[in-house]
Amino acid sequence: MTNDLARFNPFAELSGFEELFNRFPVASRLAQRAEEPRINIDVTESDSAYTVKAEVPGVRKEDVKVAIEGNTVSIRVEKTAEDIEKEGETVLRRERYRGVQVRRFSLAHDIDVAGSEARCTDGVLELSLPKKVADSTSKWLEVR
Repeated sequence: MTNDLARFNPFAELSGFEELFNRFPVASRLAQRAEEPRINIDVTESDSAYTVKAEVPGVRKEDVKVAIEGNTVSIRVEKTAEDIEKEGETVLRRERYRGVQVRRFSLAHDIDVAGSEARCTDGVLELSLPKKVADSTSKWLEVR
């Protein structure tokens, strides 16, 4: 038995609206606006630590902040605008992102904040996050 199902697109008849809105200057500028970039990360794990590499191109290391609370890591990056307009010139296009980006993620183990390190080189933020050692004062109780 063959399956003769057809996909239903409730918006098929409305396809002309997009062209209509593109005629208005504000709507067309919004449609051309680039998507906000995201801080891309790679996370690796060993027995004793996590290593995080995050892409932060075009950012000074002074503009990168890292916060650690328990097993949660927050990376905050602020890209400031540079004054590229000079007298007698008009900026025709501005595509480079300016603003604040935040990336927050949780890991399986709590992090030893005192032993953590952060380095930013060539647009890559590298975090070395040692796992917190289990509380040495805890012990197994003998069940009687």
